[in-house]
Amino acid sequence: MTVARLEKYYNESIRGSLKKEFAFTNDLSIPKLDKIVVSMMTKDAISSSKVISTIYDELFLITGQKPIITKAKKSIATFKLREGMKIGVKVTLRRKIMYEFLDRLINIALPRINDFKGLDSKHFDKRGNYSIGIKEHIVFPEIDYSRIDKIRGLGISIVTTSSNDKHARYLLNKFNLPFKN
Repeated sequence: MTVARLEKYYNESIRGSLKKEFAFTNDLSIPKLDKIVVSMMTKDAISSSKVISTIYDELFLITGQKPIITKAKKSIATFKLREGMKIGVKVTLRRKIMYEFLDRLINIALPRINDFKGLDSKHFDKRGNYSIGIKEHIVFPEIDYSRIDKIRGLGISIVTTSSNDKHARYLLNKFNLPFKN
């Protein structure tokens, strides 16, 4: 079984620099990537059920893994939303697929975003996790422009085993995630 490029880079170089920088005594306490959650939600799913199958297929192409369909937890009359209605899809990536997706995100998708000046470091959640919102899912090369009916956004949450934002930011910086400041 082959190892993803970023996973090999983490094991050979990032792990050692994290241990040295923060003086970790236990190897298991060194922060690492736990999972990446990619999700697409749309309000169009309320009026048309075909939209869910479309975004399901698009997210499958982007991630290379079958997504699950998410349903509304509560009814909201103002939005004509009923409990249990299908409103989006999400996928949780782990291990090799996670590292390959992160590689494509950093090296291919983020540079293709119009007027991209870097990611904001305010999107850490105080527990070492980072969230990114992308307005156009067509920045991923797997998407065929001729088959797109509408440009949609997607949310990406990078979950680490770090207990604080300082360690997580250092880890993501070592993966060359482009932060503004």
